[in-house]
Amino acid sequence: MSEKEEKEELKPEDLQEAAEEEFSVDSTAEDVSGEASEEHSNEETAEEKPDPKDEEIESLKKQLADEQEKYKRLDAEYYNYRNRSLKEKQDAAAEATSKTVSEILSVIDNFERALAAETSDEAYKKGVEMIFNQFNDILRKLGVEEIEALNCPFDPNFHHAVNQVEDENFGENTVCNVFQKGYKLGSKVIRCAMVSVANP
Repeated sequence: MSEKEEKEELKPEDLQEAAEEEFSVDSTAEDVSGEASEEHSNEETAEEKPDPKDEEIESLKKQLADEQEKYKRLDAEYYNYRNRSLKEKQDAAAEATSKTVSEILSVIDNFERALAAETSDEAYKKGVEMIFNQFNDILRKLGVEEIEALNCPFDPNFHHAVNQVEDENFGENTVCNVFQKGYKLGSKVIRCAMVSVANP
């Protein structure tokens, strides 16, 4: 049978079926292509859009870092305040003690003069000595110490020189006599010792 005869034998129904098959194939190809394109687009969108959980974690990390920094600053400020307050209290207590002791030093000086004076009444002398010792005990409890002077090198920070002598029994620039005792509270001088300096 010739090609012409084959064409002539094709019915209209056959042509319609062939057209529908071709259209169906094209539509399927377009659907597949469209789905692939949509999946690719969704992947790109997913890659570009950040994860909300990651953003929340970063935000929480920043908040934590800020709070830690605030805590460190507050802790440092409190530490400085505490040390400053403690030092102020110590200085105030030392100043009050120093003023109080300086007021009674003249009384202690008079007790020392009374003990040095000659007397035939031993009971009286013993009573004065007991009172003098009580004063010294109180000074020790307050942290007040006598400044060393006799036979020590002269130190203008602790000694007040009222005269100078030449004496071969003492070394150069040495305290050879104490006219009035000096006292200190820790490193704070309440009263310098009044002294005589040999071989200045």
